Amino acid sequence: MTATAFLLTGGGLALLFFGGEFLLRGAVAIAIRSGLSPLLIGLTIVACATSMPELLVTVTAGMKGVTDVGVGNIVGSNIANILLILGVAAFLRPIEIHPKLVLRDTCVMLGATGLFIFFALMGEIGLFHGGAMLAVLVVYLWTTYRLERNGNVKVQDDVLGEVGTASCSMPIAALLMALGLGGLVGGSELLIMGAVDLARAAGISETVIGITLVAIGTSLPELATAIVAGLRGHTDVALGNVVGSNTFNLLLIVGTLAILTPFSVAAEVVSVDMWIMAAASLALLPVMFVMRRIGRIEGGVFLALYIAFIAYQLSTGQVTS
Repeated sequence: MTATAFLLTGGGLALLFFGGEFLLRGAVAIAIRSGLSPLLIGLTIVACATSMPELLVTVTAGMKGVTDVGVGNIVGSNIANILLILGVAAFLRPIEIHPKLVLRDTCVMLGATGLFIFFALMGEIGLFHGGAMLAVLVVYLWTTYRLERNGNVKVQDDVLGEVGTASCSMPIAALLMALGLGGLVGGSELLIMGAVDLARAAGISETVIGITLVAIGTSLPELATAIVAGLRGHTDVALGNVVGSNTFNLLLIVGTLAILTPFSVAAEVVSVDMWIMAAASLALLPVMFVMRRIGRIEGGVFLALYIAFIAYQLSTGQVTS
């Protein structure tokens, strides 16, 4: 059983990674050939595509009645995005921060974090809450586009450079999108089955599996993008990708899950994990305004904190009989 669970989990992670890459490249190619601006592509197409692994895994988990895995995936992904992904990116090349360029988006991310915590403390998150989250996301995207459509789109151009925008025909792009979606759907199914089996075999709660293994797996596209961006010197892409991904995770994915199937956030997430997510998010503010960079030392600290977080999860996540 355990061997099968590992195979299912490994296969699911591989399908999610390659499915996400194919979907992203196909979607960007279609958007470019359709005449969409780099700004709009960066704000919507890229952001949505990089959040697809988390979205499908979370929704699949919800439909299978294991929402703890899905919600744990979102909280764990947001923590991993800041501590693991920014830590790796900064360790490869220090991230220079320009507060004016990322302040608004960071504030929206913090607002989305606060909204999630508020709803989680209320009890069940349902249709009304999900609708409110999606409405906030739509307003944010529309406002951002209106404010920036005549501004500097260098960051958006860098984003497109990292995801790969080599020209290809519409049929090839459509095929990439179809293969990507198929990989994401199949990978989500395999990953959820394998993760649940692993949790039960190891005596670990489904929430902890979602926060650790599943979260790391669904964050692989962002991690790959951050590594490439760091090596090429586009550190603003790594930071923008993390901030945008965290916002989409909370507003788009939690909102969608709440509309499809109302849920209550697991007690361990309410008592500990969502506060760690909030603390990691808030830690970006003093870094932006005081230090104005995330250097290799800070990146190492982020990585050490993430390792400690994972160790804490595994040590406290045993299911009591």
